[in-house]
Amino acid sequence: MLRPLSPDTIRPPFARYAHGVEVPAGARLVVCSGQLGIGPDDVAPDSAEAQAALCFANLDAVLAEGGMGRADVVRINAYVTDRTHMTGYMAARDAWLSAVPDHLPASTLMIVSGFTRPEFKVEIELIAAQMP
Repeated sequence: MLRPLSPDTIRPPFARYAHGVEVPAGARLVVCSGQLGIGPDDVAPDSAEAQAALCFANLDAVLAEGGMGRADVVRINAYVTDRTHMTGYMAARDAWLSAVPDHLPASTLMIVSGFTRPEFKVEIELIAAQMP
């Protein structure tokens, strides 16, 4: 069982995430590469929220291929190209996590200077763990 770690001795998280997640020994891991907000048609929507939703849909597909789902996610690393994209990313993340209300992964959000194509605004990677 994955155990969220949010000590009472430090400030609570700023949003829907845990400060840490304990992964028990013997767990099976899936490590996902960063997914960009682009569909199979090679089109990236304009808004950061729509791109983030596509990133999470792509991550759902990778998790499913590994026999896992959202409840198995222990860490999310997200990157946006501007502070103005944070709100859209966080809305998509919170909507994605609403399917697992009792499980909050550890999470980091960073602002970066850009990605491989100028239309990309969001990239998300994650780690998932599951007991065999």
